[in-house]
Parts: sequence; structure tokens; C-alpha cells
Amino acid sequence: MSNLVYKMNPMPAKIPQDKLDRLAKLETATIGHFYHYGFTDPGISTVLRGKTVASTVCTLATPGLDSTLLHHCLSEVGPGYFLAVDRLGDTKYACWGGGVTRMASMMKLDGGCVDGPHTDTLEIEEQDFPMWSRGASPVTTRLYNTGGGFNVPVSIGGAAVLPGYAVLADDCGVLFIAPEDLDEVLAIGEDKTTKGRISEAKVSDGAHLGELSGASNMVTATRA
Repeated sequence: MSNLVYKMNPMPAKIPQDKLDRLAKLETATIGHFYHYGFTDPGISTVLRGKTVASTVCTLATPGLDSTLLHHCLSEVGPGYFLAVDRLGDTKYACWGGGVTRMASMMKLDGGCVDGPHTDTLEIEEQDFPMWSRGASPVTTRLYNTGGGFNVPVSIGGAAVLPGYAVLADDCGVLFIAPEDLDEVLAIGEDKTTKGRISEAKVSDGAHLGELSGASNMVTATRA
């Protein structure tokens, strides 16, 4: 088979675990206050609520009706990785369902994301597997052997993603972070998280949000 049909690259180096542990304590919505790259569009959402994954990304690109490469590459992944699947524009055919979830769980994959639909929602729930997609579809892919790429550049929900990126996925969405940005994202995110908790405590004690944020002063000044 031609190398042009199946583009196969090695697994990327893992992001250091101490950084992933710090990332897992943040929220995508907190980082969204200051970082504007790598967020998937809101159409990609969690299948199981209450799941947070911070991991290293491996990528897959597979065309609309075909899941041949996905089935094969599940044997190449393992703990410490999150599989991001680019469906190359298809939003109808589900390549990820109960069987794929079972194999991904057996390989101890940290989680997965499909820029397209999933199927077999109840089986994903039964296996308690962290999964993000564009929703459920009853129409599934087949093994057509038409090609694809493993650990190649992909587009996931409008975000450009390279293998080896960090990922943070939670109830609010999915964020991919380039390794060269990660230290700064962590530092700012941790600072904003601390300040946010202080503000939340003040509101719980009776303070008004507009006063704390400065919004009330802005409105009052324009009306003066």
C-alpha cells in the first residue's frame, strides 16, 4: 500500500506529568479569559458530564465513511495520550462507538475527541470513558481501506492541532495548547483561578459582582 494512502508517524513525546497535573486543576473557561488559540468550537461537547482530562495529544485523520485506520491505530496508543480524530469535514457518520470505546479503555487511553458524531452513547457511559464529540448519530462508518493519517497535523473544531500538544477537556469544551505556550498558560491560569476563588467568596458573603469587577463604575461614569 502506498505511503500516500496511509501516513503513519510515531507517537509524540509526552508532556511532563507535573505540568499535566497542574493543567488538570484548571478549567477551560478560566483559560478562555486570556488565551485565544486552540479552543474547539462549541459544537464539540462532552458525552459524559463531570469528566476532566489533561493529557498529551495523538492525532488521527480519517475520511468520512471509513474507520479502517482508527481500528488499527488503537493498538498504537496507550496511557498518557488523548486521541483527537479529524473527520475531514464529515458530520454524519460515527466512527467512534461501543467497540472503539472498549478497545480504547483496554489500551488505557486517557480520553478521546471526534470532530464529528459518536454512536452507542450508553456503551460509552457504561465504560465510563471520557469522550467529546459533535453529538450522537446512528449512522456508522465501515472498513473501506481508503486511507488516512496517524499523528499528522489535524483540525479539530476549527483548532489547528499537532501531535504532542497538551489537551485540557472538561464540561465546557476542549482546548489544545502548544507545548511552547504551556508554561505561561499554566502560570496565568493558576493566578486567575486563585483570584476567581477570592471573588466568589466575596460574592457569597454579600458583595455585588458589578462592584468587584468595576462594571458598575463604568456604567455610572457613562451616565454622569
